[in-house]
Amino acid sequence: MKVSVHCASCLLHRGYLEARRATTDPQRQFAAVQALLKLMAKEFTPNAVPAVLGTKRDRLVREITGNPDPYLEAKRRSNKKALELLPLVRKMMSEESSDWLRFRRACLSSIAANSIEFDVLGHDFDHEQLRSLILRAEEELAIDDLDKLYRIAGEVDTILLLTDNAGEIAFDTLLVEELKRLGAEVVVAVRGGPALNDALMKDAESVGMTRVADKVIDTGVDMVGVMLEECSEEFLEVYRSADLVVAKGMANLETLTEYPFKTPHIFLLRTKCEPVARFFGVDVGRNVAKLLGPKFLKNSAYT
Repeated sequence: MKVSVHCASCLLHRGYLEARRATTDPQRQFAAVQALLKLMAKEFTPNAVPAVLGTKRDRLVREITGNPDPYLEAKRRSNKKALELLPLVRKMMSEESSDWLRFRRACLSSIAANSIEFDVLGHDFDHEQLRSLILRAEEELAIDDLDKLYRIAGEVDTILLLTDNAGEIAFDTLLVEELKRLGAEVVVAVRGGPALNDALMKDAESVGMTRVADKVIDTGVDMVGVMLEECSEEFLEVYRSADLVVAKGMANLETLTEYPFKTPHIFLLRTKCEPVARFFGVDVGRNVAKLLGPKFLKNSAYT
């Protein structure tokens, strides 16, 4: 997915806020923003990918401010708040009348939790909103391929789940449990180093993902999203051998759509900016479950 004009303001705005998170030193803040402006002047071209520019921006901010993880405290708070809400979602799932509806509820909660994102222009998130977002996840679902996900997941051997944000990953544990219940081996991938408020291995450990998934790996790189050229061989082996990829969040969409899909990919996310919403043809602030990629032919699970 390529940048649009809208991306320029968001990339700059987020870089400015990230610099303020990273340091209280005004000189370092200024130097970080100045470096970002130079980066944008050089690399903001029609062929640029938003998440790639975002990664380069974040690396600049971390290097210049000397803060290796500006969103560390935000991630810890997100995990804590998410774990407090997890019993509510488990209760909702337990009250569903079928395996399919329980699976659907897990998916919807996982998608709603993708709203846990900070400093995105036009997306003002507060943890107190999360309960309400989960409760109305069904009514805000604008694209619904969850039935296709359910059928395909029940026919494959291996699934790779690409996580997005801290906090959100706690709700992903419920989705992983349901995917495993359908019989597949589920490998979960987190980022290989600090990237905004994206989940790292320590986040996976703190919310219990390492106990739920068959295996948790990382991408091998501090990349927002997944650019295959930068990922580790371990990750690439898992990615290329998976029968189905479940990708959370906008950055995974922005980057993975730069490659031809050799296996089905389903993107579970909340549209938090105009370019991503436009990609799907929906409004900003809507939930999306969209299946992309080649047809799954084993039992003609979708067309």
